[in-house]
Amino acid sequence: MIQVATLDSSCPDGIPIPRVRSQIFRSFWSAPDTPALPLLVSSTDVRTPKVTQLTTSLGKSEVVWFIEGTRQQFRFTANVYIVPEPQHRLCDYFQQVLDKAGKESGLASLKKSEDWEKKRLELFRSMSAQMKAIWSRPTSGTRLEGGQKTSKTWPEKIDEPDENDADKNGYEAAKRLWDKALGNFAMVLIDPIEVDFIDLGVTPNIRTLFKKRILEGGVEWGEEELVP
Repeated sequence: MIQVATLDSSCPDGIPIPRVRSQIFRSFWSAPDTPALPLLVSSTDVRTPKVTQLTTSLGKSEVVWFIEGTRQQFRFTANVYIVPEPQHRLCDYFQQVLDKAGKESGLASLKKSEDWEKKRLELFRSMSAQMKAIWSRPTSGTRLEGGQKTSKTWPEKIDEPDENDADKNGYEAAKRLWDKALGNFAMVLIDPIEVDFIDLGVTPNIRTLFKKRILEGGVEWGEEELVP
């Protein structure tokens, strides 16, 4: 699990409140020609408040990843991008981000939103049927109308509909659920700018700060040793 921090500016007194939540790390992705610019891939429900918080803060965030087995912590200062379905209002915003992506960004190798849509579909299809069902339910964090008994009526799993299904009514019902879940599903791309790494699994502990640097010939990561 990774922890993603944002600032919530919707408070009545106008003072932003820090928000942090755990998200599932899904995979790394990097283009073959830019291996030094990996992206961390996660997912979210496009209806959740963090999506608004990320887009209104120009996508800046701090992400923390502590790996218990090795006792290593990574703290990323990063640009975080939301990849929604093509019909969503934020898709135009993401295309603007792609258009402006420079050589220092892991996005630069794929400049078309349709390329990322293929990856969003691949990620959604890789989920378990139980996980897919999460995105067909009411928005997380909203009032639970009807109490716990209501949640027992929600879909427990969603399978991809089969066009060759002899039961046409069953196919249409499955497709509606699939389309609803897929429409709420968004891919999250974390593009590190700076990485503060500490290794607590060795004695003495080791701490290193990695900073992305733009050079004439490309991009490299500078290293600086820090006091743990």
